[in-house]
Amino acid sequence: MKLTVYNVDGSESGRSVTLSKDIAETQPNDHAIWLDVRRIQANARQGTAKAKERSEVAGSTRKLYRQKGTGSARAGSAKSPIRRSGGTIFGPRPRKYRVKVNRKTQRLARRSAMAYKAGEKAVRVVANLEYDAPDTNELMTFLGAHELESQKVLLLTSGHKPDVFRSSRNLRKLTVRNATDVSTLDLIGASVVVVEEGAVDDLQNALTA
Repeated sequence: MKLTVYNVDGSESGRSVTLSKDIAETQPNDHAIWLDVRRIQANARQGTAKAKERSEVAGSTRKLYRQKGTGSARAGSAKSPIRRSGGTIFGPRPRKYRVKVNRKTQRLARRSAMAYKAGEKAVRVVANLEYDAPDTNELMTFLGAHELESQKVLLLTSGHKPDVFRSSRNLRKLTVRNATDVSTLDLIGASVVVVEEGAVDDLQNALTA
């Protein structure tokens, strides 16, 4: 599958790159995508929620009043869960939410997500972005030139480009990732995937290795 390479200003450069058949002709596997997205989201959970039980709340353990003769229900401790400021019954406890998915399934999921984007003509290859310093206005001009300012865009760079990343931090609909670090969640969450020309090989190696 051939993709036209566009200049930064939105014009065609006259060059093209070939997207590997292993990606373009992959039969997308929805279950693999679901498994990998579930893994990513579960592993992002901190699992630090904690509620105090009756043995952990502060307060006296003295019996509140005598057992009989008051006309009220018997009561043992102010820490009882049925009283204000008492402990919590079956409250959350610290736990790990991590989910394991084997590497072949993760690669299949990323490849499937990329195949969906390729099939939807939602992959665009652009000339490499070179910034000497962070410049959000210049990045906004780039998106406008490609008519992408109103869409959710995933920009994949060749290698680590801190200036490009910093330029994107105030742009709510733009996500910048190193092509080798792209995840299934990144791909399916974007309306358009923009890949730097120099990142195409890195992306294909990451998805097919």
